Amino acid sequence: MIRLTRLNHVGIVLNSDLIEHIDVTPDTVITLTTGQILRVRETAEEVVERIVEFRRRILAGPEEPAALPELPQELD
Repeated sequence: MIRLTRLNHVGIVLNSDLIEHIDVTPDTVITLTTGQILRVRETAEEVVERIVEFRRRILAGPEEPAALPELPQELD
């Protein structure tokens, strides 16, 4: 999921897997596989950079979990 901004300054979160193609006319126009068309303030290059960064985070896997506190020894 990537964060973008519509032309009216309203933020959206987009599932980047649904992007079919991006046109520059001079606005950035994103066409989704559903047929929906979105016009956003970001450039096509910025959209692509956000997609690449999102996918890098996904492929990197989860961050190292915080160490768990030591459990007390059981009483004998």
